[in-house]
Formats: sequence, structure tokens, C-alpha cells
Amino acid sequence: MLRAGIVGLPNVGKSTLFNALTAAKAEAQNFPFCTIDPNTGIVEVPDARLAKLAELVKPQRTVPAAVEFVDIAGLVKGASTGEGLGNKFLANIRETDAIVHVVRCFEDPDVIHVMGSVDPVRDREVIELELALADLATVEKSLDRAKKVAKSGDKEALAQIPVLEKAYQFLSDGKALWKAGLDADEMAALKTLTLLTTKATLYAANVSDDELTSNEEGPHVKALRAAINASGEHAEIVPFSAKIEAELSELPKEERAEFLASMGIESAGLDRLIQAAYALLGLQTYFTAGEKEVRAWTIHQGDTGPKAAGVIHSDFEKGFIRAETVSFDDFVAHQGWKGAKEKGVMRSEGKEYVVQDGDVMLFRFNV
Repeated sequence: MLRAGIVGLPNVGKSTLFNALTAAKAEAQNFPFCTIDPNTGIVEVPDARLAKLAELVKPQRTVPAAVEFVDIAGLVKGASTGEGLGNKFLANIRETDAIVHVVRCFEDPDVIHVMGSVDPVRDREVIELELALADLATVEKSLDRAKKVAKSGDKEALAQIPVLEKAYQFLSDGKALWKAGLDADEMAALKTLTLLTTKATLYAANVSDDELTSNEEGPHVKALRAAINASGEHAEIVPFSAKIEAELSELPKEERAEFLASMGIESAGLDRLIQAAYALLGLQTYFTAGEKEVRAWTIHQGDTGPKAAGVIHSDFEKGFIRAETVSFDDFVAHQGWKGAKEKGVMRSEGKEYVVQDGDVMLFRFNV
């Protein structure tokens, strides 16, 4: 399951977005620090293909892929040295795959900004600095420990020290580690520290209703995009309206598409956020389809058959023999497994097969 941590300054729309995405009961009032406990919510990944498969197979149950969102208290300038409440909860997002940074990109005199004015470029820098300083504390402890252990000649500790020193230098300058140009081996050496500034980041730009429905970027989003491009950060911006998402979450599922269409919006913020996260992290979906269950599974692009099988159960990966495979389009066109087999479009794929997005798979294994 994809896990994403939501960060941002107070009063930028974090809790409103979280509530809308997960229908959770987190408070979302117009004052700083209203979210003082971490909130976790599971959200279904919207995928029209799953409903199509369920309609065809008529299983006992249908299970979509899911994303887990973790919402923490709003960070403020100085959080890493104890200001505000957000720093207490950074540990809750260390285990996430990606960070969703909510930035305010709308003007409204009735909604207080904790720093006195709306400036998403400044807000991005404030949060990035706080995350870097939080990482600095983690790296400093690890470096001290490695130096002590290395005195005994421990090879692992000796190998870790140069990487930790490089990370320490960057973080000491208030720079995020994605700027450090770390290679794959260096990243692997730091993996167990689950550093925040090495994670993929999505910017959720909270814009006004008018800006979202006009499909034209306003000055705040343009400024944020220019700053991200100039920095070289590989990140997506997903404009959304927390207000519209909140209204949408109150409607029955069958009425949501009509509501969006009436406003001239193609898709909900949730859909675009998840799609952007999948693209940023190189994720894709495959399906299993049988009488008991039709289910969507999340894997990385480039994963082989055994790796995909392992998402279901480690035994499937260990004892992998082959995977009966049909593309989604062929599965639907030929009305399921039987028709696909009769038409010769069902393939028997081995251990080297690279799973494609939308594959419908049946694993053969032996343990």
C-alpha cells in the first residue's frame, strides 16, 4: 500500500483536505495547531477498470488498491527547535513513501495565514528547512554512533561514515538531501534512517474555487512552479480546492461526477493527487480476478512476475512457477479467463516477465 504523509504550515488546508479525502473526523477550524494528534486514513484508489472486471466476473467481493494518508500537526518556522507542535509528529511520516506538501495559493482575509501573508514559495522553503533540520538531528546521532563503533574496526560503520558526513554537511547548510546528488549506494546506506528530505514530494496547491474551475494557473501557483523548476526538484504540483473537496465528500458517490461536471472540473483532487503520486513513484496496478475476489494490487514499474506475486504473499514469490496473464483490454473483450484462453490471448509468463499496468494475473506456485 502506498503511504503518504501530509505536511504544511498551519491554516493552509491540510486538515480540510485530509477530512475530505478520508472522511475522518480531524478538526479543521480556522486557527493554528487545531490538529494536535496524528491522523491516519485509508483511501481507495479510484480505478474504473476494477468496476469493469467486477461486472464481468461477479465476484463475492471487490477490493481496490489503497493509499494511506498520515496527517500531522501544522509545522511552523522553528519546529525543529521545539516551536509549535508539528515536530513532535514527524516520526509518524518517516515510514511513508512520499510527502504531500499542502501549500496555500489563495487570498482570503477571513482565513489567517500563520506568517501574515500568502507566499507559497516562502512557505515551501520554511517547511523544507524544518524537514532538513529534523533530518540533521537524525544523521548527527547516527554519525556519532558510527564513529564510536568504527573505533573497533567495524567495517560497516567505517563504510557508513563518509556517507553520513556528506549528508550531515548538506543538512547543516539547511539543504534537503535530494539536492545532494547521492548515488544509489549512498541512498541505500541511508535507507534505514528514513530521512524526510530524501522522499518524493508532491505539492498540493490549495487554490480558490474560481481558479480551479477556470483551468488557468494563478500567480501563486505560477510562482511556486517557477521556484520548483529553478531548484531542480523533481516534483509535481496538483492544484485542488479544499472547499470543493469538502463539499464533494458530503455527496453520495454516484452524485460526485455530476457535481464536478456542473463546475467544469474533470476529476476530483483526490484522483489527481493519487495519479500524480503513482507517476512520481513509478507505481502501477495489476489485477487478480476470480469468483471469490476481484482485486487491484500496487507494484513498481519494472517489477517481474515473482515480485508482483510477493505483494499478495511472500510464499507466492518464493514458490513462483508461472503467471497466467491477460491484458485488461483482452480480458474484457473476450469476457474473462475462458474467452481469453479460447482466443489464444492468455499467456503463460515465467520469472523474467515484467508485469504491465492493467495485467490480469493468476499465479501458479509451489511451496
